[in-house]
Amino acid sequence: MMREATSRAVYAAGVGVARGQDVPRSDAQTLRRLLPYLWTYRWRVVLAIALMVAAKVATVGVPLLLKALIDALTPLPGLSVAASGVVLVPVGLVLAYGGLRLASSVLAELRELVFMKATEGAARTIALQVFEHLHALSLRFHLERQTGGLTRDIERGTRAVQSLISYSLYSVVPTLIEVALVLTLLGTRFEAWYVWVTAAALGLYVVFTVKITQWRTGIRRQMNELESASQTRAIDALLNYETVKYFDNEAWEARRYAESLERLRRARLRTQASLSLLNAGQQLIIVVALVAILWRATLAVTEGRMTLGDLVMINAFMIQLYMPLNFLGVLYREIRQGLTDLGRMFDLLARECEVRDAPNARELVLTRAPEVRFEGVHFGYEREREILHGVDLVIPAGQTVAVVGPSGSGKSTLARLLYRFYDVGRPGDAAAARAAAGRITVDGHDVRDVTQASLRRAIGIVPQDTVLFNDTIEYNIRYGRPSASDEEVREAARAAHILDFIERLPQGWQTVVGERGLKLSGGEKQRVAIARTLLKNPPILILDEATSALDSANERAIQAELRRLARDRTTLVIAHRLSTIADAHEIVVLEHGRVVERGRHAELLARGGRYAQMWALQQSGADTP
Repeated sequence: MMREATSRAVYAAGVGVARGQDVPRSDAQTLRRLLPYLWTYRWRVVLAIALMVAAKVATVGVPLLLKALIDALTPLPGLSVAASGVVLVPVGLVLAYGGLRLASSVLAELRELVFMKATEGAARTIALQVFEHLHALSLRFHLERQTGGLTRDIERGTRAVQSLISYSLYSVVPTLIEVALVLTLLGTRFEAWYVWVTAAALGLYVVFTVKITQWRTGIRRQMNELESASQTRAIDALLNYETVKYFDNEAWEARRYAESLERLRRARLRTQASLSLLNAGQQLIIVVALVAILWRATLAVTEGRMTLGDLVMINAFMIQLYMPLNFLGVLYREIRQGLTDLGRMFDLLARECEVRDAPNARELVLTRAPEVRFEGVHFGYEREREILHGVDLVIPAGQTVAVVGPSGSGKSTLARLLYRFYDVGRPGDAAAARAAAGRITVDGHDVRDVTQASLRRAIGIVPQDTVLFNDTIEYNIRYGRPSASDEEVREAARAAHILDFIERLPQGWQTVVGERGLKLSGGEKQRVAIARTLLKNPPILILDEATSALDSANERAIQAELRRLARDRTTLVIAHRLSTIADAHEIVVLEHGRVVERGRHAELLARGGRYAQMWALQQSGADTP
């Protein structure tokens, strides 16, 4: 419970900063945001650090034991090894040497095992919070962003948590501890000259690596962009296989792909050349430092100021120090990339929820079909362009009101506002302007005063463009009410006239419909959507061109089911084909975001106005202007 409370506090702190767009985030800010997630597992963090320090102490102890072993094997002056009586002495040192090396590896593995729960837990918590926050953001945000880009941001950010911890806690921090221990030993046991040469070499190595890596980052970024472009071009051509064939452009596509591959080849050559320069420069610094240190140590041995074991120990220390540095360029690049990816995911968490529940929002409880009102509603997706201009619309409890009009008149916008995907008004409006933009009520309650979850539970929709999950038919129908029994799912499918089709399929209910339901025809997808809404059984119903993808025979059957479904429900019908809404209790004609006519079918025809013109055009076979 304490861990969950901490996670919620971290999340609240993150989303408390409301921002309309991504703001550059420094690396320090990103790390400060990450630390509370890890501190939730504070005892694991402390234990992992203790194990890491112990592992490095064991690692540094290996050269010390190696020195003692070499010195023990060195015969006394004028005596042979056997005569000096040291043959049995190294046995304990050899065992201790092996024990230290084993302890170093075991402690490192224990550190990773102990800290794995913290790493995975932090990554899971952040990813889940971003996922929930994305669902809380308005439809406007999702229409402006590429879904693929969002999923990549989450995936990369989650991976960045793991890579940052892996590279920092398992590579950078242990190396720093080892450097500190080695420099301390060199300074206390030998002359300061070894410390200064080692420290200077390390400093030069780090500066050189960082500078060259920063230069290489631009080259690698260009290579990655070219690689993505070539892949995008190839995938685009393959996805549009039929179009390529229609216009006999196989050679044209191959030539464009070849040009992309050639640019990518040149970029990869530049990347490899820069990598070779980096590796050569790193080795030059290491070799110069090693030669200088070993030359000084060799002189000390010949002069009797140091033993042969001291020389071996210094050499072992240098090798242990410089081996991890070979990966410094990779570490630096990966850590910077990890901080960037994690910062991008934190930016998603900091995005403002445009539509949010009021602090005192209450649950919408309906015991019957409610009355729905649009009262003087003004709305615009953009501040510069208003879509609805003071729309007044009443859907009496248990009745059906149809909205018709040409494309772009604002019909579907009414459904989005009722679902509260947007609030009335325009982006950036002040509180006073929002208040003057009208309101939408359900059973007398302003939709802004009730929770979004309870509002949407009360509404069911059959959309014009049905999008299905890439799962089974059963899953997609049951999605309307996941707790429904198998028999209820079956009855909903029967009512939607899709049961026979499902049972004829080889896999039946377990047939996977494909990405966005593309394995089904338009009519089949729409019937699945109808079955899903029938299963939900809501008191408010929205039918947005619900039968537009059906043939005439199925449309008549489905229309009868929809009329049965709409009985005793408050129903908003958005229609293009006027014949499907002739029996509505009221028909409202929208044009340019304004109500220009309203009445029953016969009344509107008798007036000879806009509705009568649309009816005449459709009856003659023409379309709505």
